[in-house]
Amino acid sequence: MAYKYIAEAWSNLDNSYVKELLRQRLMAWRKQKAVTRIDKPTRLDRARKLGYKAKQGFVVARVRVRRGGLRKIRPRSGRRPKRMGVKKYKPAKSLRLIAEERAARKFPNLEVLNSYWVGEDGRYKWFEVIMVDPHHPVIRSDPKINWICQKQHKGRVFRGLTSAGKKIRGLRRKGRGAEKIRPSRKAATQD
Repeated sequence: MAYKYIAEAWSNLDNSYVKELLRQRLMAWRKQKAVTRIDKPTRLDRARKLGYKAKQGFVVARVRVRRGGLRKIRPRSGRRPKRMGVKKYKPAKSLRLIAEERAARKFPNLEVLNSYWVGEDGRYKWFEVIMVDPHHPVIRSDPKINWICQKQHKGRVFRGLTSAGKKIRGLRRKGRGAEKIRPSRKAATQD
């Protein structure tokens, strides 16, 4: 029952206690490292929906990602303005997927399960990434999560197999109009 009220508060930030909490927390989060391991999730309802359990083998990390498009250095040698390629360049990945990859690189023995947004200001976005230790005996003996221990799930975040990765690859679409998406857009357009 408590999860319902937590979810309502987070879905309506302007009219809930979360707005003031976030304002205070962001001041502390800015001073922390870009990838910080935390004891328990900030949004417990969201973490539980995405597969988190308060047991051994589960790890949560808060990741800070800089907002906006790519920062490209302006070429020194001559080009016409069209070919300068400085502004309006965006990464092919979402900031959430970038956050998941950074957490996976920081903790190479863990596999990324999922992630969710926890806050943002003018310069940064913060995401919490749920990770699982596939070698932990508690995880191996849990029938609901031990699928992640199989070898085909190794490095799943780098192959676009998490929820954020599948969204970027267009795999949320099904049926008519989505014929050229699977297995990938690049594979579908080649001769």
